[in-house]
Amino acid sequence: MLTVHHLNNSRSQRVLWMLEELGVPYEIERYERNPKTMLAPPSLVKVHPLGKSPVVTDGKATLAESGAILEYLVETYGEGRFSPDAGTPSFLRYRYWMHYAEGSLATPLLLQLVFDQIERKAPFLVRPVAKAISTQVKGMLVTPNLKRHFDYLEGELTEHGPWFAGRSFSAADVQMSFGIEAADARGLLRNRPKLADWLRRIHDRPAYQRALEQGGSYDLGSF
Repeated sequence: MLTVHHLNNSRSQRVLWMLEELGVPYEIERYERNPKTMLAPPSLVKVHPLGKSPVVTDGKATLAESGAILEYLVETYGEGRFSPDAGTPSFLRYRYWMHYAEGSLATPLLLQLVFDQIERKAPFLVRPVAKAISTQVKGMLVTPNLKRHFDYLEGELTEHGPWFAGRSFSAADVQMSFGIEAADARGLLRNRPKLADWLRRIHDRPAYQRALEQGGSYDLGSF
């Protein structure tokens, strides 16, 4: 039986969603973040040396990294579904978005999260200085970079949509979901109607809703 080592409020929600789309039976091993640090518990190290989620075990195989897991699931269980045909323009887009989600988009989102946390959690005596530094870095680097990325994504869906690989829903949409949902929780989808519409459509998918029932609370705005 395939097992998803599922951490609350994490990228492993994408794995549950992909499995629900595929209709593959699975079990869930649940882990909870430390409520103060929001870090994964040390027990995940027993599954994978990095102690991070998502991790999937399938027989003797242990797989980590969202993109690698989704590709494995589609190649192993998809029977031609959720991936465009190899050699087509849609497949090139599919492969690109599978890597872009964590290779390009995740970094500025993480930087924004880090600097927001610095502003909120710095010790009281140094908070004004920390906030001043954070505001300057975000203004010079993080915010313009995020705008560039989300303007780009809006344009790509406008020109090539309605899904990221083209006309059909694919695992690339599952892979892109975490970053775009995190952005929506931070108000970054305002005045970006194509992205907002894409987000509504993924939330309406029955498999997405079943995955939420399986995975539990999923609130990226709580970070």
